[in-house]
Amino acid sequence: VLTRLLLRSEPLREVVAAASQELSLDVTAPASARSLLVAALAAPDPGAARPVLAVTATAREAEDLVDELADTLEKHEVALYPAWETLPHERLSPRSDTVGQRLAVLRRLAHPDGGTPGRERPRVVVTPVRAVLQPQVAGLGDIEPVWLQVGSEIEQDDLVRALVEAGYHRVDLVERRGEFTVRGGLVDVFPPTADHPRRIELWGDEVAEIREFAVADQRSLGAVAEVYAPACREILLTDEVRARATRLAGEHPELAEMLTKISHGTAVEGMESLAPALLDDMELLLDVLPADTVVLVCDPERVRTRAHDLASTDAEFREASW
Repeated sequence: VLTRLLLRSEPLREVVAAASQELSLDVTAPASARSLLVAALAAPDPGAARPVLAVTATAREAEDLVDELADTLEKHEVALYPAWETLPHERLSPRSDTVGQRLAVLRRLAHPDGGTPGRERPRVVVTPVRAVLQPQVAGLGDIEPVWLQVGSEIEQDDLVRALVEAGYHRVDLVERRGEFTVRGGLVDVFPPTADHPRRIELWGDEVAEIREFAVADQRSLGAVAEVYAPACREILLTDEVRARATRLAGEHPELAEMLTKISHGTAVEGMESLAPALLDDMELLLDVLPADTVVLVCDPERVRTRAHDLASTDAEFREASW
């Protein structure tokens, strides 16, 4: 209702109309009007709506904008695409919850499921400029999550293999996102996009029950219908990646220790910095968005300055570490 009322505003209607005709448009308005403008651009007409990419200068601004959009759009219509906490050449891996959230958004863009709330293609993607600038491995949206529902059938060995291939770390006790453990017919897994870990009870090959539990005391918090577990890493240790790591280890002695572990199928801290060497194709976030996406840059001068600073810092890391 609020969105429909907003669209009756003459200034917003003029901006929406101009945005559909102009290649580039400057809009001057108070910062508090950003969420209203995004909502207006995303919902002028449900039959002719174009997706919106809102770019902010910082991650905090992106998170704030997503919170503000909750007042004008449905929660599932807005997706936050976070940036890594690290720069590509820092030899540090991004957190599993960051990777999981990124892959979940890319999955919705590449393979939207209109019948499942929260998994359809988002109408608005909000992201900091760091995520727009950084090249990412091509085809991340095609990585299938581990998705189980009560009543599903899967062998325990196949489930364990799927979690390992998705970058989950097997431990004795699940305490962090991206970990899983196996105890008899129980498999505990902590998806990177979930608030609590899930306990999967298998009866033979059938998923008999799924329950959330607390990390602190491992006590059950109640039954849930499914486990949706996106991958925890943006580089999966496939046979192709391992073979290439083996070859590169001989060509680059200074990276031999890291590459040798990768060739043996062991995930290494900072291995994402080798993505352009281990994989053939890289792409940008803009490459996976629909061609008719409207790009809204919030406070362009601050975004431009932030982009310049990021590029300079990354160049320094590259010169120092490689």
